[in-house]
Amino acid sequence: MPSAGDAGEADLTEGDLVRPMFRLAWPLVVIQLLQVAYNVGDTFWLGALSPDAVGALSLAFPLIFFLISIGGGFTAAGAILVAQHTGADSGEGGLIAGQTLSFISLVAVALGLVGFLVTGLMLDLLPADPETAARIVPLAADYMRVFFLGMPFLFGFFVFVSLMRGYGTTRAPMRVMAVSVAVNVLIDPILIFGFADNPLFGWLGLDALTAALYAVTGFGGYGVEGAAIATVFSRAVATVIGLYVLFYTDAGPVIEVDHLVPRFEYVSKIVRLGVPTAIEQSMSSLAMITLTAMVSTFPPAVVAAYGLGNRLISLAFLPAMGMGQATDTIVGQNLGAGEPDRAERATWLASGTIAAIMLGGALIAFAFPEPIVGVFLTAETEGRAATLAHGSTYLRFAAAMFVFMGVLQVLLGAFRGAGNTKTALAFSVVTLWVARVPATYLLVFVAGWATTGIWLGVVVGDVVGAIAATAWFTRGTWKGSIVDEEPEEPEEPEPTAPAASVDD
Repeated sequence: MPSAGDAGEADLTEGDLVRPMFRLAWPLVVIQLLQVAYNVGDTFWLGALSPDAVGALSLAFPLIFFLISIGGGFTAAGAILVAQHTGADSGEGGLIAGQTLSFISLVAVALGLVGFLVTGLMLDLLPADPETAARIVPLAADYMRVFFLGMPFLFGFFVFVSLMRGYGTTRAPMRVMAVSVAVNVLIDPILIFGFADNPLFGWLGLDALTAALYAVTGFGGYGVEGAAIATVFSRAVATVIGLYVLFYTDAGPVIEVDHLVPRFEYVSKIVRLGVPTAIEQSMSSLAMITLTAMVSTFPPAVVAAYGLGNRLISLAFLPAMGMGQATDTIVGQNLGAGEPDRAERATWLASGTIAAIMLGGALIAFAFPEPIVGVFLTAETEGRAATLAHGSTYLRFAAAMFVFMGVLQVLLGAFRGAGNTKTALAFSVVTLWVARVPATYLLVFVAGWATTGIWLGVVVGDVVGAIAATAWFTRGTWKGSIVDEEPEEPEEPEPTAPAASVDD
């Protein structure tokens, strides 16, 4: 059987579970941390620019994520198929990876073009407060258009991480991501502020240098657009390095040039598995857009606090996302190898571990919300005090859902790894559209709880979703391999491999 990861990483389908799980998971957690570093970096520097700039990200990000989520479902499908073929030792992991890479590249170009053209229309659909519409919406549009132009570079790295994760290799993507974040950190403040009153140079005591550079270049920065340019450029660096790793090293699945030529039987399988995940992620982003629309009816300080709070919650979300992705790979490889009981044990182990980790994060967030939020509001401008107060309250409410959020992500990872992408879709719908969105609307606009209804609605969603997903997981109907459904393999499946449809 081929190695399931980097040199020194243990086989995911045999022997001890704990050590290989954590060897697979910790680089994924670091990748997620570095991923959020982009957004946190943007938030930090834009917070130094103005609260309105932070509010622009609050409006822009859910709309951006909506289009990203469509293609994201297909990258997840590629990871699932690579994981199960690696576990089954079918020899087709490289072909699946190549098909995913070429298909997603076409999807990314199309989505980027659509996003650029409809940016204004999407923002016009938000029922914004008049002050918010005048001050924040134009900034959000500037950020979004640059971001959409760079969509192929963003997806290039997403595909690289997904394919390597499915193969069981997570350290190489982590290193590539670290390089990309380093580039972003270096250029972000320069592209936002230029050399005129750049706070980074001021903190470093280099005011004379920045004044000289401004005198020579006259570069005063691009503001909100600069944050988007920095992110796109640093992702482009990551994409180039990722492609080199895939094609010129043996760290992941072996991809040959002819693997990039689309083949209907493989593209159809990617689409069949990817569409439910794309719908799941799109439903998530639509829920965020709906919630953002509700929040945009409030003054700018609330909009900024909501966006800032979501970014801080995304930091707490990192361990959950990393463990969920590791569970995805471990379940996929073990089901491919005919080890459903081992896949179930791994899921329960991951759930217990992430619950303990998230509890620690919840206690910190509940005890120290103001110092945490205050780090990202360094500019002493109008609205800072109100934004800080609202953001701190939001973070304290959100702490109550951290454990539930972690367990839910692990269980969704298990369903996806088994190929039950429709099941994962169902519980995402329960979390967001059955619980969070209706609860927020009722609490804010019917019960009249104002901002308290916003914060509490977020908590209700993950609590309900986690309880429902746990109850379903215990039924065991998710267990099954999809490898022996390949059209080009007419032989009867091995007696040790449980035969089941993609979705029970």
